[in-house]
Amino acid sequence: MIISIVDFKLFDCAEFHSQFRALEVTRHTLLTDKMSLHYFELPKLPKTVNADNGLELWLSLFNAETEEELKLIKDLEAPIMEQAISAYRHITAKDEFKEIERLYSLARHNEASALRHAAQVATEKADAKWKGVVADKDAALADKDAALAAALAELERLRAQ
Repeated sequence: MIISIVDFKLFDCAEFHSQFRALEVTRHTLLTDKMSLHYFELPKLPKTVNADNGLELWLSLFNAETEEELKLIKDLEAPIMEQAISAYRHITAKDEFKEIERLYSLARHNEASALRHAAQVATEKADAKWKGVVADKDAALADKDAALAAALAELERLRAQ
């Protein structure tokens, strides 16, 4: 079983949970009931969480971004969620966690900067290449114009005789 919890809408449906299994292509027989892919799309979670639904509770915890959202989950008085939120707060209060978060943020910033720089370099190289192509075409056209002008001058000279 593979479980993917995604923070974006992946499938064109209203359900937040999608399950897939491997089928034979022409006969549509199930390969095995031991393998499945589960996708949970956090943006599709219901706005109000059912305190009796453990899956919705855990997914809401993963989806929580603010203290207010954590408080709403804690207010549902599900003991396991109170323990999970307490453990989360305990871990995130440690200096080691704060340093890891700082380094992770720095790494994301550095990656974005590197990608932006790579795109800029690629654009500059493409621009330079096309400028070279245009310059070559301009030079070829100038040569043809000069040859045409010479031919016209020769034609006028011959007509004048």
